[in-house]
Amino acid sequence: MFSGASRRIAYVGDNKVFKLPKVPVISIIDDDQSVRDAMESLVRSLGYAAASFASAEEYLRSDRVGDSSCLITDLRMPGMSGADLQDLMIADGYATPIIFMTASRDEEVRMRVLNAGAIGFLRKPIDDRSLIECLKDALRGRRPHRGTTNP
Repeated sequence: MFSGASRRIAYVGDNKVFKLPKVPVISIIDDDQSVRDAMESLVRSLGYAAASFASAEEYLRSDRVGDSSCLITDLRMPGMSGADLQDLMIADGYATPIIFMTASRDEEVRMRVLNAGAIGFLRKPIDDRSLIECLKDALRGRRPHRGTTNP
């Protein structure tokens, strides 16, 4: 489900064309609808557009793959995991910043995704401030933010 505008819109007035800046699209991938809803609400409250998906496979079939400014994805989901999605995105040449969220305490996986360039690795329940900082870093092109975890 997509909410918010992400395309540039031109307005004509007094023989001048004004282009609005592109609104970043944040794609949220989680098999839990309540998590997707909460993340969408937070992302929209920050002024970004939000697109949400119930699985990595659903995201990959969407038209958002090429224009997502950042991904927020669960690590463990039925089907393709968030880590596998990251591997596939990298192999396909995408440099989309990724923020992982998980209930897992698997340090090996945490280091794997961070070493592959993830912006953050946040443990559920997600601390909004940590997520907001990761989003800011992602959209500013700062990466990776290796130390971003919450207890």
